[in-house]
Amino acid sequence: MIARVSALHVYPIKSCAPWTVDEAVVGPRGFDGDRRWMVVDAQGRFITARKQPRLVLIRAEAAGAGLRLQAPAMPSQRLHAAPDLPRISAQVWESTVQAQAGCPEADAWISRFLGQSARFVHMDAACVRSVSADYGDEGDEVSFADGFPLLLISQAALDGLNERLAMPVPMLRFRPSLVVAGTAPHAEDDWCRIRVGAIEFDVVKPCTRCVFTTVDLEHGTFDPAGEPLKTLMGYRRTPKGVRFGQNLIPRGRGVLRVGDAVEVLQ
Repeated sequence: MIARVSALHVYPIKSCAPWTVDEAVVGPRGFDGDRRWMVVDAQGRFITARKQPRLVLIRAEAAGAGLRLQAPAMPSQRLHAAPDLPRISAQVWESTVQAQAGCPEADAWISRFLGQSARFVHMDAACVRSVSADYGDEGDEVSFADGFPLLLISQAALDGLNERLAMPVPMLRFRPSLVVAGTAPHAEDDWCRIRVGAIEFDVVKPCTRCVFTTVDLEHGTFDPAGEPLKTLMGYRRTPKGVRFGQNLIPRGRGVLRVGDAVEVLQ
């Protein structure tokens, strides 16, 4: 069986709901429009569903040069960059970048929804964040994603996990960019370089998993049993943490489509 892309996901706002798409444009930072927005606190530190699980309930639609936000018990809200405002020093993990401010109306909206002072920041072309030199080449960039432009998971890996769970979980608990069907479970662990469609990618680092995987996407709450992380710890735990999926760095530009063949080059 030929391995093929079975799903593609774009996350317009870090930790918020995805767009599931049939095709996606690949650039140096990953998919166009992927995690170009992020929520930060009053000090500019990133806020994710690890601490605010209700973030996963926020859905965004494309609206001109910005987004239209929807969330339970909230009015819809337009989100757009405010280039007339000073740039914001925004921190995501060890990286600090100078990001565009979001519009004040959207900042008030997200603060109300989360019950804390918060605001949106935008990554435009002038806001550059480098991939860790331990894994990438000079000039490699990443969006507001945790560390790398793209994340790949095999469908068989999720199927193997769900066979062990009393209540199966959806793939989106793991927030992949690409899902690949037609492989053995965790086949991606042995890949170093792949070609998807016409684009090559370096497979650079396993994805270490955290409490985010336990967030119920329908309710924005943590799973009381700590699943699926609890089960993963039984068979995917390593000295460096629980690993599930592989991070990618693109080595070309173009369009990926559902159904594209996945070829292992190394």
